[in-house]
Amino acid sequence: MGLNNKLHRLKKILKGMGSVLVAYSGGADSTFLLKVARDSLGSKVLAVTADSLTYPKEELVFAKKIARGLGVRHKIIRTEELKDRRFLNNPITRCYFCKGRLFKMLKETALKNKINFVADASNLSDRLDFRPGDKAKKDFKVRSPLAEADFSKEDIRACSKSLGLSTWDKPSLACLASRIPYGQKIKPGILKRIDKGELFLKGLGFKQVRLRHHNHICRIEVLARDIAALVKKRNLIVAGLKRLGYNYIALDLEGFRSGSLNEVIKK
Repeated sequence: MGLNNKLHRLKKILKGMGSVLVAYSGGADSTFLLKVARDSLGSKVLAVTADSLTYPKEELVFAKKIARGLGVRHKIIRTEELKDRRFLNNPITRCYFCKGRLFKMLKETALKNKINFVADASNLSDRLDFRPGDKAKKDFKVRSPLAEADFSKEDIRACSKSLGLSTWDKPSLACLASRIPYGQKIKPGILKRIDKGELFLKGLGFKQVRLRHHNHICRIEVLARDIAALVKKRNLIVAGLKRLGYNYIALDLEGFRSGSLNEVIKK
């Protein structure tokens, strides 16, 4: 199916929903969904963003800016996953507890605002990874219009570019808890350290970056084409990350890939 047909199908799906609350992170996928929803439903769209230690603070600021630019009503909710011991224990089903809390709050917000559906920006490409949060999506009957319209990540970027969205090439986002290996307890201090470390690396010019936390070791993932550039800044990076409390700084020679900590599960 061509992109124009997929876009037509997406608009038809959204119009059929009547009104929608979009779980909005500020990323490429949710920005595209929000834009098309606004174009299809006008004022019957509400964007809701979670304010949490599990997401970088700069992303919340960015989400506010984009939602305002699109002319969409925007609410911020505090999800406070760190109050849930099941989440803090970091089992392989961690995402289920996080998403369950989020979707419950989104459903309540939709009900208060008399909105028919809650939608997230999941797409066909997301099915390639381990995602226990999908069960929570089913439990709370959250829709995924992009997947329903057969959009892949590449489709979303291509359509976003044609629509003039600045997020068309924005690096992939993920919860900061995804940097911590399963079984290692999640603590506020660790999340803050990871956030600071990634912000530091981005400040050195690396757009797509993950800082994987392994106790006293941090494992850096950047795009394969950026590995040589990172090595050239080795001394600066080592000093900066040691200041954050890491004893050993490691570079993952395989490069960036989403969900790399799930590789242990798959094996």
